[in-house]
Amino acid sequence: MIGDDGKYQAVCSRDVRFDGEFFFAVATTGIYCRPSCPATTPKRANVRFFPTAAAAQSSGFRACRRCRPDAVPGSAVWDVRADVVGRAMRLIADGVVDREGVSGLAARLGYSARQVQRQLNAEVGAGPTALARARRAHTARILLQTTSMPVTDVAFAAGFASVRQFNDTVSEIYAATPTGLREARPRSATRFGDVGVAGAVPGIPLRLPFRGPYAVAEMFGALASSLLPGVEEMAGDAPRRRYRRTLRLPHGAGIAEVRESGGGDSGWLDCHLCLEDLRDLTTAAHRVRRLFDLDADPDAVAHRLGRALSPVVSLRPGLRSPGTVDPHEVAVRAVAGTAAAQVVQRYGQPLGTARGGLTHLFPRVEDLADASLDDLPHSAGRTLRVLARRLADGEIVLDTGVDRAVAEKALLDVAGIGPARAAYIRMRGLGDPDVLLTDDADVRAGMARLGLDVVDADRWRPWRTYAGLHLAEAARDRRNTFSGS
Repeated sequence: MIGDDGKYQAVCSRDVRFDGEFFFAVATTGIYCRPSCPATTPKRANVRFFPTAAAAQSSGFRACRRCRPDAVPGSAVWDVRADVVGRAMRLIADGVVDREGVSGLAARLGYSARQVQRQLNAEVGAGPTALARARRAHTARILLQTTSMPVTDVAFAAGFASVRQFNDTVSEIYAATPTGLREARPRSATRFGDVGVAGAVPGIPLRLPFRGPYAVAEMFGALASSLLPGVEEMAGDAPRRRYRRTLRLPHGAGIAEVRESGGGDSGWLDCHLCLEDLRDLTTAAHRVRRLFDLDADPDAVAHRLGRALSPVVSLRPGLRSPGTVDPHEVAVRAVAGTAAAQVVQRYGQPLGTARGGLTHLFPRVEDLADASLDDLPHSAGRTLRVLARRLADGEIVLDTGVDRAVAEKALLDVAGIGPARAAYIRMRGLGDPDVLLTDDADVRAGMARLGLDVVDADRWRPWRTYAGLHLAEAARDRRNTFSGS
């Protein structure tokens, strides 16, 4: 963390690395911005700093129309932190407050609503209601500026309880009416990216921002290597591949398509979302962000991995860890292994209309808990049935806000799930950036190539997941060299 003077220097240099890590507001204009805003740098005496956009909004500041601070990448700190604030921020981003209220958020965290309110206010300058409100306002802006939906429909799709609440919030945050905000949408791309062109592809076009470099080819390659037929597909050839998958969302089904072209150093990935219910827009976008690890901080990762791994880190700047849109899916696939495709075809929910190779939603654990699973190998079927039942009953909780150590321990209590499998579920299913898969053959081979040992791994906290990815890539590079490819 840097102090206010360091933050002001980041603002003076328009340093994009700090976008989303903090926001600054100008007392004389009443506007808040991202650190890289291209506007004239304000005097230090007029600047205030906030940890979140919601905190700036709660203090009466309006969002800058030029730099669109509500659209920055999320802070990587929330994925690192295992305390109640970090867990709460992940759950709020997934839409829990909108669906279950503050009491539902508190119940998931195991605290009272008052305790959650107090801790969030102390840490991020805004309570859960204000954070959820900022999230709804951002959704509304996206819908207003990328679709031709009637304004009233936008209000309810964004999660507002009434049109009046919607109008008041948009006016307060953006200093414009909803109609005015729609008319003011960018007409061409800027350094922060266009908001998209409605109608180019069926659904809602989005540009999902990220910070720093992004090893987009490696991410698409990793996803292509483990595609689950019926649920996922990859179209086209590198560097213009299109990854598509089905989504099971709180209010209905959806399909997400993310394009490889435009990644790298562009600052965003192009995404289209087709949703049965537009109320799922923000949740769907957040889950795609987690799948593509778009809130990672590659500069912090590279700095922590240091000299020992710099020879391999420099080869793939911005290497990200594939996540998931559904932690339950990762757990079931980890247990089912190569039989996962059979599980989808037999127990998954068919789409009303197949879209290319996408035919099913991944099965719910409630359905698997009562299934015979007799088409799976006996040991896998037995383990999967127990796992699904405990997930369905809430004995094991896998979601973005769970205590990861508690979840891993609960997984280890299931016969057939050993340390390596539980660690993999924790890493990919729960998005933990600090899991080193020491049993992975490629990770061990990468260590051997660089003359490292497991005892060296403590120096890479809290980014050991990324260390493992770089080590595995180093091992594959060595094999390719020996094979002459």
